[in-house]
Amino acid sequence: MTRSTARRTGLRQLIVLIILAALVYCWGLSASAVDRWYVGGIYPGIALALRTISAPVPFSLGDLLYAGLIAWLIFSLVRAALKLVRNRSRETFEKFGLALLRTLLILYLAFKLLWGLNYNRQPAYRALGLNDAAYSREQLFLLGQFILQKTNDTKQAAVSMPQLSKTELLTGAVSAYRQMEERNALFRYERPSVKAVTSSWLTSMAGIEGYYIPLTGEANINTGIPGFALPFVTCHEIAHQTGIAYEDEANLLGYLTAVNSADARFRYAAYYQALRYILLEMALRSDPAYLKLKARISPAVRADFTLERNFWQQYDSSVSSYMSATFDRFLKLNDQEKGIKSYQDIVVWLWNIYGPLLQKEHRKSIKPRA
Repeated sequence: MTRSTARRTGLRQLIVLIILAALVYCWGLSASAVDRWYVGGIYPGIALALRTISAPVPFSLGDLLYAGLIAWLIFSLVRAALKLVRNRSRETFEKFGLALLRTLLILYLAFKLLWGLNYNRQPAYRALGLNDAAYSREQLFLLGQFILQKTNDTKQAAVSMPQLSKTELLTGAVSAYRQMEERNALFRYERPSVKAVTSSWLTSMAGIEGYYIPLTGEANINTGIPGFALPFVTCHEIAHQTGIAYEDEANLLGYLTAVNSADARFRYAAYYQALRYILLEMALRSDPAYLKLKARISPAVRADFTLERNFWQQYDSSVSSYMSATFDRFLKLNDQEKGIKSYQDIVVWLWNIYGPLLQKEHRKSIKPRA
């Protein structure tokens, strides 16, 4: 093949990739089209196929593939840089530019088609019959009181139970999702593929509890974190496997799944996590009721807060800050304007789930007697 023929072939490939990327991007502009053809069409088949392939592998196949991909990209960039140093001709620069652009377009298409179009679907809360009404400071305190009492009570029920094994963690999460599927098809989950991360130390250094791998459809869990937190993290990552891309919505599905489990350890993990988010929200608002609510935490739950804080303090590093900043940017690029702060939006959903009943009971409690 002559140089001119190779150049024309490369340009044709690039044009095809640009057209495909443009079509996928335009597809994502219509939530209804994404829901009809992707969420209700090709994604379930893609996800099922990926999990069918990855599930039998006893280790994280995605971690291995990511490591190989990163190594290949580094090798390719170094080799291209050396070529540019040796030969600074226009043709060499063109080849490098075309190759880099083709690679980026292929990665974009792979990400969007394997999972990323889920960012463009209709909000999950609509499928759950919820609204996104805001709450006042007083309403947040009402919610905090309710969740705190539930956290204290479920801790008491779970305190005598042993820590969940990896097998029990998976079977418990799958059972909880199947139970929720009977209420809403949004919770449908088949062919489980949940793995422990390859290196808990590295993952903890990055400040990560778990992550989803679009290349293999695996949900990877950092099993090195305190055991009481694992049920919620597992249910959260499974939500990503079902096609829930946004972090606040994955928190919502993870919470609803865990809190409705028959296992008190799952329910405690859900309430504990919800309480964390509520306390953080109150602290961010400089709410004077924050200390009042915090003082009511039972000694057993307080011990878990201390355990979790001490665990993450030993991994406090610049790596964690860098990863948080990188993930924040990634979320913003995928239409999550709040970035990493979107995790905190679970409080809105919690209020809309429990708020009406809590307000009704509160009005009854303050109604003067005749």
